[in-house]
Amino acid sequence: MSQDNRNLVIFMVIAAVILIGWQFVAARFLPPPPKPARTAASAPASPTAPAGSAAAAPDTRAAVKPAAAVIAETPRIAIRTPALSGSINLKGARLDDLVLLRHRETVKRQSPPVRLLSPSGAPKSYFAAFGWAGDGVVAPNKDTLWTADRTTLTPDTPVTLSWTSPQGLRFQIRYAVDADYMFSVRQSVANPTAAPVTVKTYGLVSRTGIPHEIDTWTNHVGPVGVFGPGANYDITFQNLQGEAPTFWARIWGTSAKAGENYFDHKGGWLGFGDIYWLAALVPDQGTPVHAGFKGAGDVFQADYTTPATAIAPGRQAVRDSRFFAGAKEVAVIDGYQDKGQIENFDKAIDWGWFRIIEKPLFYYLSLLSKLIGNFGLAIIALTITVRGFLFPIAQRQFASMAKMKAVQPKMKAIQERYADDKPRQQQEIMALYKAEGVNPLAGCLPVLLQIPIMYALYKVLILTIEMRHQPFMLWITDLSAPDPLTPINLFGLLPFTPPAVIAIGIIPILLGISMYFQFKLNPAPMDEAQKQVFAIMPWMLMFVMAPFAVGLQLYWITSNVLTILQQRLLYARHPEMLAPVK
Repeated sequence: MSQDNRNLVIFMVIAAVILIGWQFVAARFLPPPPKPARTAASAPASPTAPAGSAAAAPDTRAAVKPAAAVIAETPRIAIRTPALSGSINLKGARLDDLVLLRHRETVKRQSPPVRLLSPSGAPKSYFAAFGWAGDGVVAPNKDTLWTADRTTLTPDTPVTLSWTSPQGLRFQIRYAVDADYMFSVRQSVANPTAAPVTVKTYGLVSRTGIPHEIDTWTNHVGPVGVFGPGANYDITFQNLQGEAPTFWARIWGTSAKAGENYFDHKGGWLGFGDIYWLAALVPDQGTPVHAGFKGAGDVFQADYTTPATAIAPGRQAVRDSRFFAGAKEVAVIDGYQDKGQIENFDKAIDWGWFRIIEKPLFYYLSLLSKLIGNFGLAIIALTITVRGFLFPIAQRQFASMAKMKAVQPKMKAIQERYADDKPRQQQEIMALYKAEGVNPLAGCLPVLLQIPIMYALYKVLILTIEMRHQPFMLWITDLSAPDPLTPINLFGLLPFTPPAVIAIGIIPILLGISMYFQFKLNPAPMDEAQKQVFAIMPWMLMFVMAPFAVGLQLYWITSNVLTILQQRLLYARHPEMLAPVK
C-alpha cells in the first residue's frame, strides 16, 4: 500500500472513531449551554391549551412536592396493564401518573421502575390532556372534576369519564389501553340543547425541564414528530426557548425556527422523545390538524387542534385519537406503524441513514440473544458471522499483501533512485504496481467494510432499549454503558473517582492489547513516520474507545482476535509474507 493510500486509510479510521465519539466527548468535557435567567416575575406558567381554544387559564407554578404526595391529593382511576401502572387524574382528566413495569431505573435488583409521567406540581411534571374549545361554549378545563363509570382501566375494561356543562352539553372521554403502551382516546360531546354549537378538539403533552441526555447528530432527544414524508428531528428545546437554529443546522437545511413551530398536516404524530422513552400524540390519521410545539421557560408543549365541528340540536360529535406513552421497543413501535397504521411511527427511533444496516443487525442480534441466552455472547456470535462473510475478502487481501511485500525491494530501489523527485517516484511506483498486478487498496477493503458495520452496531447499542441493562458476565452488568471497572483507582479500592480522560476500563485495555498484537502481525510500513503512527494507534484508540458501550468494544476485541487467527492461518498459506525484506 502506498504512503498516500495508507494515510487515507488512517485518516478514515480515525475520522470515523472521532465522529461517533464526539457526543461522549461533549457530554464529558464541554459545559452545557447556559439556561436563560429566570426571575420570580418571569417564572413560566404551565402550558395552555392550543392556540385558538377557550380553555381555562394555565396552571400556576405551585410549590414542588414529591410525585406521590401530589397524586394523593386528587381522585383517580387506576391504570393496570402488563406494561404500565399508574392512574388518571379525575381533576382535569389528565394522564399524569405512569410508570413502566418492564424497565427499571438502574441495573440494581431493587431499582424502581422507570417513571415516565408525573403530575403538575411534582418535579419534572410530564402529562397529557385532551379537551374541547369553541366560541360561546363552556368547555371542561384543568380544574373540572369528572365522573367515571369504573375504578380501574385495564386492557379489558375501558373507562368513560363524563361531565355536563352549565349549558347542558355532555362531554365524555373514553380511555382504552392495550397490553403495551398505546391509549385510545374517544372524545365526544352531545348537544341536547335547542341551539347548534361549534367545537373543536385538541390534545396536548406538557413537559417541564430539559432531559439530561444530549441531543446529538447521531440521536435526537427532544421535540419530535411526523408532518410529511419523514420525521422532524430539527426542532430542539432551545429553539422553543427562543434560540434560532445553529449555523450548521441552517447550512444542513432545517425547518426549525426560534419560538413556536407549527405545521398543518393530515395524519402523523408528535411528542417528546428521549433516547429510550416516548410520549406522543397520534391524531386520527385521516383528519387534518394544526400541530406543533411551543415553550415558556423550562415548560414545553406539543399539541394539535382539529377543525371546528358544528353540532346540531339533539346530535353529537365524536373524535378519535391515540396517545403513546412508553418505551421505544422496536417490535412494539414497528407493530403500531404496520398494524396500527400510524404514519412513519418507526421514525420515533432515530435510526438515521444507516437504518438499512441497523434494523437487520438489531433483529439478528435479538435472535442470537434469544437462542444463546446472553447478549454479550450474541455480540461475539455476530462478530464471527461478520468475519465469516469477510473471510474470502481477507484471503484476497493477504494475497495482495504478499504481492506488495514481494515488490518492496523494487519499491525501495525506486525510492532511493528518485529520492529528490517525488512526482517521478510516485509515477514509477504506480507503473511497478501495474506491471506486477498489485492493487494497494485491496488491503484496505476489509477495514472499509467494517466501518459501517461498527457504526451500525454503535447505533443499535445506544438507541434500542432492548440493549439497555443487558449483562454479559462478571462485572459487566450493562453492555450499553462504558466499562465501570478501572485499575486507576485499583478497581474501586481507592476512595476516588478518576477523571474521565484517564478512567480506562479493563475492556478498553484489552482492546488496546488486541490491536497491538494485530498491528504487530501486519507488514511494517517502510516510512518511519508511518511506523510511529501505527505504533501509537492501538493505545490512542484505547483512550478514544473507553467511553463507548462495552458491547461495541467487545465486538472490536472479538474481531481483532479473529483477525489475528486469520492472519496466522493465511501466513501459513503465504510464508513469503514472513520473509524479511532485503
